[in-house]
Amino acid sequence: MTRLLDDLNERQQEAVLITEGPVLVLAGAGTGKTRVITYRVAYLIEKGVPPGSILAVTFTNKAAEVMKQRIQALLRSLGKDASDVWISTFHSFCARLLRREAPRVGLPRNFVIYDDEDQTSAVKRAMLQLGLSGTDYAPKSLRAQISYAKNHGVSFGQMESPAATKRDRDVAAVFRTYQEILRKAAALDFDDLLLRAVDLLDGHSTVRTAWSNRYRYILVDEFQDTNQAQEQLVRLLAGNRRNVLVVGDEDQSIYGWRGARAGNLKRFAEDFPDAKIVRLEENYRSTQTILDAAAAVVKNNSGRLGKKLRATRGSGEALRFYAATDSASEAQFVSREVASLVRSDLSARVAVLYRTGAQSRSFEEVLRRLGIRHRVVGGFSFYGRAEVRNTLAYVRLLFHPEDDLALLRVLNVPPRGIGAATVAALEARVRETAQSLWEVLGDSDFLVGKRAAGALGSFRKMIEDLTEERETTPPAELIERVLGETGYLDWVEQQDNLEHTSRAENLRELFNAVAEATQAGETLEDLLDRTALLGEADEYDEDVAVSLMTLHSAKGLEFDAVFLAGLEEGVLPHSRSLDTQAAIEEERRLFYVGMTRAKRSLVLSRARYRRAYGSQGMHASEPSRFLREIPADLIEAAPGSPSRPDERRHYEADPEFSQEARAPYRRHRAGRSAPESRAEGDSLVGTRVRHSKFGLGTIIEVEGEGEDRRLTVSFQDYGPRKLLARYANLQFA
Repeated sequence: MTRLLDDLNERQQEAVLITEGPVLVLAGAGTGKTRVITYRVAYLIEKGVPPGSILAVTFTNKAAEVMKQRIQALLRSLGKDASDVWISTFHSFCARLLRREAPRVGLPRNFVIYDDEDQTSAVKRAMLQLGLSGTDYAPKSLRAQISYAKNHGVSFGQMESPAATKRDRDVAAVFRTYQEILRKAAALDFDDLLLRAVDLLDGHSTVRTAWSNRYRYILVDEFQDTNQAQEQLVRLLAGNRRNVLVVGDEDQSIYGWRGARAGNLKRFAEDFPDAKIVRLEENYRSTQTILDAAAAVVKNNSGRLGKKLRATRGSGEALRFYAATDSASEAQFVSREVASLVRSDLSARVAVLYRTGAQSRSFEEVLRRLGIRHRVVGGFSFYGRAEVRNTLAYVRLLFHPEDDLALLRVLNVPPRGIGAATVAALEARVRETAQSLWEVLGDSDFLVGKRAAGALGSFRKMIEDLTEERETTPPAELIERVLGETGYLDWVEQQDNLEHTSRAENLRELFNAVAEATQAGETLEDLLDRTALLGEADEYDEDVAVSLMTLHSAKGLEFDAVFLAGLEEGVLPHSRSLDTQAAIEEERRLFYVGMTRAKRSLVLSRARYRRAYGSQGMHASEPSRFLREIPADLIEAAPGSPSRPDERRHYEADPEFSQEARAPYRRHRAGRSAPESRAEGDSLVGTRVRHSKFGLGTIIEVEGEGEDRRLTVSFQDYGPRKLLARYANLQFA
């Protein structure tokens, strides 16, 4: 092990060698904080600590898997086995804990975990039961409010009592109904996993003692991202031994919107006043120029413990800045630079980072035209594809037929003659009787029409028959049985032939995935848990040279070159963050995270004009305040940029984007008054429109002219759709 410790610098060694008692490691970006955890685990095992008594926790499945592989590699040459070390995310650990102790908290051991999409569907279902419209409240917004309440210990009862406005009362009612939907389905959402685990350990001393005795050493990565429940979970598990090491960077705390509490590194030091504090300040990722620029920005935040990062890569080149005319020009500049980079260096890994996902569109379009292969992190993963989710919904029904969300997802998939009117009648019956949909299916005599009743009866009988086979059928074979008995695979294959798609291949790959998981010792419930707990960060593919992602998704990653776009007031910092100092400081940390992803090159950009939501014209923007915080000697304007990053002047209205120039298009429907030229047609790109079926959308491409003009519109809820302009009947929004 001494030889292994030789791979560490002095401060890293110090953190590894302090094995007893609480330890706080303040680790700057790129200083090897994960390395400290992996070497510490290996060191403990080498010292004779049983691997099964070590718990290492991080925030993404990918990070947990990387950590596991590194520990195994360290110990393999020493003839040691690390397979019993439990390395997982907080949510995965809580799921494991609750499955073992489920009866103590009134849960079945095979409870369901609702992922993001399930949670949003449950909110929509709650709204439907309460008669609330999606035009009044956005389901994702309500889900976020429910999550915020849970993470701050606020129950729906507490929300109801002081509720003074109709909105407050409606949110509380949705919260109450949402929880009832989860209870009936024996389901937990991500917040429940944490909260129920804390309640279990806090309320059952014997359970707490047993689990804290089991895990003699606890290590937590990215501690700055923990919320109140996660902090409490660490304290409860630490027990009397208090052998807990946490690693974190206060300047990378960027998840306040989902409950993470800034200042938790300070609170750890207060909870454990005898904690040893180790600072990791030797940076192995970025150049000194990048580090100095990032440090100059983040030092403007208050309440920091502070650190001074030293680069091992040398000083490096200055940051570059480009002020584009508009978002399209910004995308063209960035994409041309990206194309030049990856064509000259095939090994280069490049990221385009932005504040919100909607900003990706313009970069995607230009990169596609340039023929540059890229990936948008946050798109559909394998387990997020509709055909895979549908199959797993069938499997969920075999464990929990009372799971209304799973039942509604597959009730008429493939089509079996159960239409919207029948579903509406079932929903009405559910509200009248307070039964689950599954119970209502068992007594469908109230329906008018034998055909619908017969289809429902056949569906219920099919699920009952498959449920009987569940206990005696191997998992992969059960997937095969589900695909066959439901007719879903045959139906998907027919659709593939008609639409020239290959979704059936995904279903066969699901069979392979289940078989591999079974060989690795996982149960079908384990697989369902794992797929439910996957996050955006787990989708990053380092084999793709160019990645487009939000700043939040970039956390924990590194790239040779980073392009950080949209540096304007209202974009970064975001308009929702301008009211409080705490919110501005989190936006500043988000900017810091983006800057410190870069290893060699960092380019910052902004648009002098940007289209505002609900407006047909362009509006002059103001440079982000964060640009002015970068020392002038560390950043230079890129060739062709009309301004420097520290310039604040407001631009006069540009005739190119004047309201008058767009008047002919505002006075008519998008499908009428066809432009005389392609240039005029192109001016519709970026226009917000409304469709009678698809709702709100944005025109992203115009093809053809006159009566044959075709519009590609990206709709909020339906994605891109190609429409023939003269029949689309679009209205300007």
